[in-house]
Amino acid sequence: MTTAVCPGSFDPVTLGHLDVIGRSAAAFEHLVVAVGRNAGKRSLFTAAERVELLVEVCAPFGNVSVEEFDGLLVDFCTARGATVICKGLRGASDTDYEVQMAQLNRRLTGVETLFLPTAPELSFVSSTRVRELAAYGADLSDLVPPAVAARTRAKVQDGR
Repeated sequence: MTTAVCPGSFDPVTLGHLDVIGRSAAAFEHLVVAVGRNAGKRSLFTAAERVELLVEVCAPFGNVSVEEFDGLLVDFCTARGATVICKGLRGASDTDYEVQMAQLNRRLTGVETLFLPTAPELSFVSSTRVRELAAYGADLSDLVPPAVAARTRAKVQDGR
């Protein structure tokens, strides 16, 4: 079985993320959505909450599982028998960093990275922008799934 990993912080998961997840799920027998824990990064949602949201919004994809990870992504991939990392690219600003990471990951373990350009209508969407807009009470319906919008608004209103 071909297993791929789609990693990210997903804080929160956006429609852009789901675009890449869905297209990756269609290309591989099994896709693991890997939710990174980064102690040095201040997150709106805990890793467990992000996993919970992703499990809910990825339910339509029968071949997708969601897991937390900490440490090197290539170690996570190796432990799950994944041979491919699927990454979305919104534009040129993502490309330089992601290509360097892909080259390093391949050098370390041989794991390949597949880049998928985000759908043009979602190329401006980022978790950072969603959090900023939520803080100002903006409509998030074109940026995140409804359940994510509600949870994001509630988190922001509660002051985290």
